[in-house]
Amino acid sequence: MDRGIDITHGNDDEQTARWNGTAGHAWVESRTVLDEMFRPFEDLLVEAAVAEQADRVLDVGCGTGGTTLAVARRLGARGHCVGVDLSEPMITVARERAGQEGGQEGTRASFVLDNAQDHAFEPGTFDLVISRFGVMFFDDSVKAFTNLRGAVRDGAGLRFITWRGPADNPFMTTAERAAAPFMPNLPARRDDEPGQFAFADPDRVRGILEESGWTGVDIQPLDVVCALPESELVPYFTRLGPLGLVLREADERTRAGLVETVRAAFDPYVQGAEVRFTAACWTVGARA
Repeated sequence: MDRGIDITHGNDDEQTARWNGTAGHAWVESRTVLDEMFRPFEDLLVEAAVAEQADRVLDVGCGTGGTTLAVARRLGARGHCVGVDLSEPMITVARERAGQEGGQEGTRASFVLDNAQDHAFEPGTFDLVISRFGVMFFDDSVKAFTNLRGAVRDGAGLRFITWRGPADNPFMTTAERAAAPFMPNLPARRDDEPGQFAFADPDRVRGILEESGWTGVDIQPLDVVCALPESELVPYFTRLGPLGLVLREADERTRAGLVETVRAAFDPYVQGAEVRFTAACWTVGARA
């Protein structure tokens, strides 16, 4: 899923429909900007794979494959990275990107279209499981991480990055807060449902992992400055997140007014030709 910015509610069937529909296509349309915006997290996970001396890596919720391909490049001829995601539009792009890299690099990464919660991985295959904003969307997190535990060898590592709470990430809720007075039908975020901030509570995350058979759980705060071009700000908030979903169905007059209002709400983050914000996250590690 590799999301970072959308909210998702409901059961697994609803999530599959969402990420194979509007949300998945929106991410594909925005992938270049988002890959650059979240590159610091990609770099951290690449370094984790190197430190782990992993040969076989599983990237959960891989989205359009940026992190999967980066890890595969770094591992070189000795390694292979497999990305898994339930979004067909994103997996299609990921496979195209792998093919475009060509040569040996193309063969070091492969992609699986399925939900990692239920996919029948070959037992004991991987040395490391990683994820960049891709593990907060499971319908049953304990089942998902139990399944991932079965996919790795004994002693293998787990390293993922997830969001802390909305209070720590005001940039991520700016659009919906600015639009809320005009659009009461905006979907509300709930801490007890899958979505961007579903892993905000570190005690909950620790409990999920320990119940799933992972040990040595280590959860540390991670604050990273991210940036995107100011010219991409309006496309960003009109495509993605709860406002992006609602705006697609708004009439032109309503849309124009909301875009103006919401764009003004982002002014504190605009620095010349760039938009900058701090992403407040957890970096989570564990051992099989």
